[in-house]
Amino acid sequence: MSYKVTSAILGLSIAGTILWLIRRDHLHSRHALWWLLVALMVMLLGIFPTIIDWLAIRLGVNYPPTLLFILGMGMILLKVISIDLHQSYLERKMRRLAQRLAILEGEKNQ
Repeated sequence: MSYKVTSAILGLSIAGTILWLIRRDHLHSRHALWWLLVALMVMLLGIFPTIIDWLAIRLGVNYPPTLLFILGMGMILLKVISIDLHQSYLERKMRRLAQRLAILEGEKNQ
């Protein structure tokens, strides 16, 4: 089996898994879009490997596989920052909710 078919199957498997997780309500659609983009990129770069060669030449990267690692690390960094921003939002929301609850309990006890 060629690497193109393997990459296409891998991309479709990732996409299928993501859609299954959304349907079972294990994954929020906000996060699913990110993973569906990853699945699409795996399929495209696997089926059309010359895209990475063309992009490496345009960006001045001498060894095209290096560009894959750079792009992958960049995507991981963006995902981690996104997760941290969402976590901060949830912590801030939870803290405000706890403060409101304390105020309501204080008013109730008076």
